[in-house]
Amino acid sequence: MFGLSELAIILIVVIAVIGARKLPELARSAGQSARILKAEARAAKDEEAGAGAAPRVVQGEIVPPGAGPTPPGARAADAPDPR
Repeated sequence: MFGLSELAIILIVVIAVIGARKLPELARSAGQSARILKAEARAAKDEEAGAGAAPRVVQGEIVPPGAGPTPPGARAADAPDPR
């Protein structure tokens, strides 16, 4: 009969032949996962260091001193009432 090494070689060949169509998709998925992991690690490191989001700068926009960005869900003090 076959030994363990022969069975392993046959199994590898079968996986390579059957899975050849899926290999590019698998590699693309692995690369995308690595990029997401790297971005999340960088964001956690920035958050831990206290570096928040960079301020938004719009040319020609004048912001009074002490006025920061409005948090999501909150209304600005000078915003018109939407009712």
